[in-house]
Amino acid sequence: MPVFDFNNTPDKDKPLTCTYTTFRSDESTATPERPMLVLDNKKRQWKHHSSGFFSNPAKQTTFEFEEEDGIVSADILQIDARFVSLLKWLGGNHIHIRLSGENRENGYAVYKIREIAFGGGTKLSAEDGFLQFMIERLLASNAPEEIEEDEDAEEIGDDMKLTSIQSITDFMTCAGKTLPDNIRLWARRNLAVAKSHEVSPEERRHAQRALSIMMNVQWKSNYFESIDPQEARRILDEELYGMEKVKQRIIETIIQINRTHTLPAYGLLLVGPAGTGKSQIAYAVARILKLPWTTLDMSSINDPEQLTGSSRVYANAKPGIIMDAFSMAGESNLVFIINELDKAASGKGNGNPADVLLTLLDNLGFTDNYMECMIPTVGVYPIATANDKSQISAPLMSRFAVIDIPDYTDEEKKIIFSKYALPKVLKRMSLKENEIILTDEGLDRIIQKHANTSGIRDLEQAAEHIAANALYQIEVNHMQSVTIDAQMVEKVLE
Repeated sequence: MPVFDFNNTPDKDKPLTCTYTTFRSDESTATPERPMLVLDNKKRQWKHHSSGFFSNPAKQTTFEFEEEDGIVSADILQIDARFVSLLKWLGGNHIHIRLSGENRENGYAVYKIREIAFGGGTKLSAEDGFLQFMIERLLASNAPEEIEEDEDAEEIGDDMKLTSIQSITDFMTCAGKTLPDNIRLWARRNLAVAKSHEVSPEERRHAQRALSIMMNVQWKSNYFESIDPQEARRILDEELYGMEKVKQRIIETIIQINRTHTLPAYGLLLVGPAGTGKSQIAYAVARILKLPWTTLDMSSINDPEQLTGSSRVYANAKPGIIMDAFSMAGESNLVFIINELDKAASGKGNGNPADVLLTLLDNLGFTDNYMECMIPTVGVYPIATANDKSQISAPLMSRFAVIDIPDYTDEEKKIIFSKYALPKVLKRMSLKENEIILTDEGLDRIIQKHANTSGIRDLEQAAEHIAANALYQIEVNHMQSVTIDAQMVEKVLE
């Protein structure tokens, strides 16, 4: 018959006093050196993996360890300020968890928390993955500001891969402070609608869908870490040949970010003939900024509603393309690549799609008709491309720093073809350098045949065509090497 030491059980008559202090941390991972919380280990040294519950829900001051000799409680000494609400939620719902920690001089340092089943019962959130999702979000967030807690105030609801009302509510309770103030208030109101039986099922469905979309976006601050200008230059040289003015302007933007730790007030508008690498420049900038990117093809947008979404009064209502972009990226800081901005004014529906872009480009916030909430856009960096800037309205032009990209000269095209386009194709086709011999006459003839075309897209296609023909001769005709001379160019590119 087991004997339990009741001297170690929690004292029911002991007043609920807060034993812990909070500390601020911006670490993105938890380790024994940088733990989520620290427990008192003066009574005994706790095991590496220990199971139990957080108790005293009003203050969350202890953890009840399930030991072989019974329940033993330990005071919480320190908590990472980001995890205070989470521990209250775990204790308030009496969720059975396993801690992973290490005994150190200042206490038992907990660096991992997992939810485990207890007595065959169903776990509150169905999957430990939900708890890990919240912990990831909290670790990715900045330390909260010092705020006096109002114990009478209720903070309700938000979601995870957040589709159910329960998971949305739990997320709002534990990690709601990671959301911008206006979105947190919006989420509370929509959660009330989603739970209400005084509105139609259609309204509840729309509210729940909007919450799920909004909560799955990680709303980051507008603080940007410094970027290595030399690494940025290396990426630009790797992606682009020449274009020194363009590269200089981008490096200036990087230096500005490093000084202010915020994005510039204006995005970039790249204007030039088709095929000059405008989109490639935009992708290179996204790579340098280490941000996800999304594209808006203005030539295919005929109605402003495609960008702003439709009102929830319609049964088939849905968010617009811009909100979808945030949802797909999973975060609020991203590069918006707006292709063919000069086609934005040619909408065939009700209104001008170009007008919708103005609020997005001002970085003051964007309102989606379906979400019914101001979306923060301070972390959005717009890069637009256009062929003809005369077709762009003055208000739109004023939102960008304009960079004119001239067409390449014949000499530049020669270098691009021989040093970039052809080697890239040969590598993709697994052709060795000694299997292809490009003569000066062959190179001159290729450039002559594309003298009246803008950009280098046609040159890249020519490199593909010539390499494919050479590969055919090597594989089928068993030739050791193929010489690209003027005669072959005439024959292949006729």
